[in-house]
Amino acid sequence: MTGFPRILTSRRGLLLGASLLVVGSLSACGSLPTSGPTTANVESQAGEADLSRYEIIDLTPDVLNRIGRWPQPSFSGRFGDYRPAPTPVIGIGDSVSVTIWEAGSGGLFTAPAGGLLSSGSKSVGIPEQVVSPDGQITIPYAGRIQVANKTTKEVQQIIVDKLAGKAIEPQALVTIPRPASTTVTVTGEVSTVGGGRIPLGVRGDRVLDVISSAGGVRSPVHETFVRLTRGNKTAVVALQKIIVDPAENVYLRPGDILTLVREPQTFTIFGASSRQAQVPFDTVGITLAEALAKSGGLNDIQADAGGIFIFRFEPSALVRSIRPDSVLARSGALVPVVYRLNLRQAENFFIAKQFAVNNHDILFISNAPSTELVKFLSILSTVTSPALTAASVGTQFR
Repeated sequence: MTGFPRILTSRRGLLLGASLLVVGSLSACGSLPTSGPTTANVESQAGEADLSRYEIIDLTPDVLNRIGRWPQPSFSGRFGDYRPAPTPVIGIGDSVSVTIWEAGSGGLFTAPAGGLLSSGSKSVGIPEQVVSPDGQITIPYAGRIQVANKTTKEVQQIIVDKLAGKAIEPQALVTIPRPASTTVTVTGEVSTVGGGRIPLGVRGDRVLDVISSAGGVRSPVHETFVRLTRGNKTAVVALQKIIVDPAENVYLRPGDILTLVREPQTFTIFGASSRQAQVPFDTVGITLAEALAKSGGLNDIQADAGGIFIFRFEPSALVRSIRPDSVLARSGALVPVVYRLNLRQAENFFIAKQFAVNNHDILFISNAPSTELVKFLSILSTVTSPALTAASVGTQFR
């Protein structure tokens, strides 16, 4: 055993060698094991002014106000229509029913005794007709009558005028038992399977009226979004917002299309939190404070309270309003943005209480710098402990 001490170095030498080995290995790997970038990494990797990868924006009261003033999807803002629907008119494809009365017997429409109608009847119902593509229907003794884009009252007067001098003081009643041109199409997550066409009432129907007529929604309210298409305009608003804000419950127009879409709302949390997960919302829009609480809060052993980050894409116009000199905001419609909040400052908890987390946002809590040192020392201890043990054994053999 006399050769063993020559091979085995001193404890100090073993410790130094093992340490150099660990440092060299970590240097080769680039970094210690980690759940994500540190605060310094996020800052340095944003890039230079002319080679920016994303914008880092500190959350301040001014930034919060600018975000809060940014227009959100809105039916009232998109369509700007608070009035009830106009008086409905007859349209192509509508089914029209006409009944004609005469003041005395012996007229054009008076049923003779023993006829299909009772003796002395002074009225007759014209079989229901569908308005033809040219916008007309046929009335006996009156011929073809243009009814498209006219109200029932106007058509009644036209029939009376056409029959004047032929019938005995004629009167007419026009109804639309099955309107096709004054309907709204409802589809998507409605209780009526496949949706359908809902006729609009004379008084006017709002969004919630039509959804109710279709049987209501199948999906949870906070996961349901309503897409309204009118002509070449489209807007999407959360059903919960329509329920809460009466201004969003706009009147609908004939030909509108309502599509109810189910879209579960979630955000993803990474880093030094008590939970790494995709977290669902319980309502449309939650605050940053609520999101942190839902994910279990900051891990007080690892977390850097000054490095709370929210990753998302923002409209370039919004980014320019916050940072006019942004290079990224000049290049496209959406800009990658990283919002940063320092929760070491107590007043920033009020900002966390007001900042809204959007669907598909990524929340990242960076590790504190001391965490990397603790990891390094832990790895160093793991590697050097066997060497120290061997050195101790070797000393006993000397």
